[in-house]
Amino acid sequence: MVEKQVQERGIQDPKVLSVLRCIPRHRFVPEGIREESYRDKALPIEDSQTISQPFIVAAMTEHLHLKGHERCLEIGTGSGYQTAILAELALEVYTVETIPKLAEKAKDVLLNQLKYRNIFFRTGDGSHGWPEHAPFDAIMVTAAPPHVPPALFNQLKMGGRMVIPLGPAPDKQELSCFTKTNTGIEKRVLFPVRFVPLIRSR
Repeated sequence: MVEKQVQERGIQDPKVLSVLRCIPRHRFVPEGIREESYRDKALPIEDSQTISQPFIVAAMTEHLHLKGHERCLEIGTGSGYQTAILAELALEVYTVETIPKLAEKAKDVLLNQLKYRNIFFRTGDGSHGWPEHAPFDAIMVTAAPPHVPPALFNQLKMGGRMVIPLGPAPDKQELSCFTKTNTGIEKRVLFPVRFVPLIRSR
């Protein structure tokens, strides 16, 4: 999976590649489709959500430029696979999931089965971030809002990076990387993507 689907498509960070080799993606995939776990495709999970394809996971992670000391905020725990990737590369991961059933399942896999101790969970509206633990060195959003929620910019540390898919519809989304600088927010558009929409509380 790593060589053919990720490395040959341009992912170069050796730490990202190493982590992808180590984490058992099938543990985050529903049992009925586990034979698909190591193919380069998004897979359905509960509540009409998805686990992103390995290349997208790797690309989003690489653009955060994690060195090991960071406190990361993840919006959209989902299956927990991306959460595990971040937990291997950063000091702490604070992850927020809107759907309680997904949050509980990911928590069981990550804490009880895989024994991570640097992941902290919250169930709620991810567009509000997690202000009690801000600022964050890095923020990753794994569902697409039409624009960046202002709270996330506010919770990003100076010099920090945010990777987020943006767009009003799945066929009009772009993966973007934002860096917070002394002169403002710098934006880089990376490539087109297709993500489920960011669910906000009503």
